[in-house]
Order: sequence, then structure tokens, then C-alpha cells
Amino acid sequence: MAVYALAFIAFAIDLAKRSSAVDSAAVAAASGASGESSVAGAVAGGTTTLTRISARIANDAVTPYGRSASLRVGVSLTVLAWGLHVVAAVLRGIAAERVPWANMYEFAMTGTLLIVTVFLIVLTRTDLRFLGTFVTGLILILLGIAALQFYVEVAPLPPALQSVWLVIHVFVASLGTGFFALGFALSFVQLLQSRREEQAGTDKPGRLKFLKTLPTAFTLENLAYRVNIIGFILWTFTLMAGSIWAERAWGRYWGWDTKEVWTFIIWVIYAGYIHARATRGWRGSRSAWLAIIGFAAVMFNFGIVNVFFKGLHAYSGL
Repeated sequence: MAVYALAFIAFAIDLAKRSSAVDSAAVAAASGASGESSVAGAVAGGTTTLTRISARIANDAVTPYGRSASLRVGVSLTVLAWGLHVVAAVLRGIAAERVPWANMYEFAMTGTLLIVTVFLIVLTRTDLRFLGTFVTGLILILLGIAALQFYVEVAPLPPALQSVWLVIHVFVASLGTGFFALGFALSFVQLLQSRREEQAGTDKPGRLKFLKTLPTAFTLENLAYRVNIIGFILWTFTLMAGSIWAERAWGRYWGWDTKEVWTFIIWVIYAGYIHARATRGWRGSRSAWLAIIGFAAVMFNFGIVNVFFKGLHAYSGL
């Protein structure tokens, strides 16, 4: 967690530098004393040329922004923290002699690991490093809760969990959660960006100046939509695999258990999000709120249903 905390600080410093870069660009534009090259140099953090922004994403930000030392440090620390996270999960699995996701603590450990994994994989294709603060912040919160509230000693699996479907069902659910988390972060930033764009033509200056260095709300919405579609596909498979496992373990595919119902509710929310955006024209803030509600349901399913609701899926270990 300490390395994730350092990465969070580095990403936060980068956001502060983005705000400073916006101020520098505004001063240069107002004075008219600098050409395009000097403005780009101020934005890039004092260099004379603007660092290449990812060629895979059309960064249509109001104020272009290049790489900074704090951004590189943040990504490097995130990769280091991810490596240590992998080692911790593997050691937990070796100690338990099984996959490390049989109780709330282990599921939180593996789930957060896959969220970071999804984030780092997406970074290889699209420059979403500006989400570093949101992603590492979420990881710190979830790992902190897991360490303080969910920690349990290694224990053998209950009979119902002694199945290959434990590996398939829970792993795919955790991977889907990773994509939903990234979609949530994009939708959250989209709402902030949308509000800034609405205020751009008014006398109300926005407080979050770094938003001017990020892609437009339209671009963020499209990115969130693509990410959430991948998560929805994985969540659909989670439902199918869970039904097959339920038939093997309890002799029925569906039994309206609390966990089953909430998993289905999550599926319905994201199905409605995709359908409303694709066919009903729900764009902008409405689609962003649906994505945020969907991820809130995922977190409710994990943190509330698993702990406070009793049923056949009561394997929290608490």
C-alpha cells in the first residue's frame, strides 16, 4: 500500500502541474508575447518542444499537455506496486494451497490487483495516465478497508467452493470489475469535464483547471462506453458461469439468492446503459450517471451484500 500511496502522490502532483500549465498558457496567450512554440514549452513543463501525446487517442484538450517527471514517476511506482501486489497474491495462494480468492480479504486483494492490471494494459493502447490519481486512490481505499476489516487467516475451502468453477467464475467477475472501475473513473471525469465545458462561455471560472488538459467530455464518454462494454461481456459470462456452478453445487441454476439477485441487477443496469446509449440517444451526463450507478451497485454487491446479507453465497470468512 505504501508504494500505491507514493504513486497516488505523484499523480496528484501531476494534476497540480497541469493546473499550473493552464495558467502559464493563459498568461502567454493574454500577453501575446510568445508564439506557439513557447506556449507549448510552458505547457510541457519548461522544455522547448511539446512531448508527443499518445498517437492512439485524439487528445482534443483545450490546453495540450506533454509528459512530466511526476507523471513518469507515478506510472513507474504503479508498475512497482503492481509487481509487489502480484507477489503478495501469489504468496497468499501458496500459503492456502489454492487460488487466493475464497473470502472477502482475498477477493479484495485479487480484485484490486486486476483493477490495476486492466489500467496498466489499457495504458499500452490509450494514454489514460490522467486517471492515475483516481485509480490508485480507489485501490488505496479498497485495500485499506480489506486490511482493517476483512483480514482473516488462511482457511480451507468449504465443500461448495472446491470446484474449478471457483477459478473461472470469480476470476472473470474480478476482471469485469476492473473494467467497470476504469469506466467509472472515465465517467466521473466526464461529468467534471462536461460541467467545465458548460461554464466555459459564462463568467464562472472553473476551479479544476487541470480539466483543460484532458480530453473533451465527448471523447471521455466514448472511451467509457468501450471499456464498459468489455466489462459487460465479462459480467455476462460471470452470470452464466455462476449458474453452471450453482447447478453443480446445489442442483439448480437459479435460486434467487441475494448474491445472485444483485449480480443480475448489476447486469441489468449495464445492459440498460448500453441499450439506452446505443438506441435511445442517452448521451452526455445521463449515460455517465448510469455507468456510475452501475459501479456503485458493484461496490454494494461486494461490500454490503457479501457481509450483511445471509445466503448460500455467504463465504466472506468474517
